[in-house]
Amino acid sequence: MKTIIIKYPAGNVQSVLFSLERIGIQAKVTDSKESIQNAEKIILPGVGEANFAMKYLKEKKLDLLLSELKQPVLGICLGMQLLCKFSEESSTPCIGIFDSFVKKFLSFDRNKKIPQIGWNTIQKLKGPLFENIPNGSYQYFVHSYYVPLGKYTTAKTEYIVTYSAALQKNNFYAVQFHPEKSSYVGHKILENFIRL
Repeated sequence: MKTIIIKYPAGNVQSVLFSLERIGIQAKVTDSKESIQNAEKIILPGVGEANFAMKYLKEKKLDLLLSELKQPVLGICLGMQLLCKFSEESSTPCIGIFDSFVKKFLSFDRNKKIPQIGWNTIQKLKGPLFENIPNGSYQYFVHSYYVPLGKYTTAKTEYIVTYSAALQKNNFYAVQFHPEKSSYVGHKILENFIRL
């Protein structure tokens, strides 16, 4: 099976690679259009800044390529946000798979610091990505921006507000949390994606 991790300015590529290795998947990190087009599974990882990441994707014309893909695609954290229509981070137009606007957390509670860093439960799980995943499972989050609940929401969580922990539209899947850093349950979610 050809699994591709898209190469772009994102910080968790090695973590995703190692996590896939633990479930027996050898993936390739590349920004080659041909390799991406011929892959069976594609992962858009992400730890970084939306505008900087989108500039890179646009320079390589990967934003256009991504929107045309028919095989399963998984966006992780920033990767999820880039698959949306627009991000408040640096007022960034994104790829637009999901007709969703990414918003910045606003907190007036000293106990609710931004970014959210740490473990949180995911609820109301729907779709094949969450097959055999218990409702209320913990996942690891690190982010300052979020996607509100909407028609593509397949899991939700709460921090300051209730928001989308995961999205799905056709062959596009996305999670705000980091399955590669979320122990057994996170690895199982990656395994479910690879089996799609």
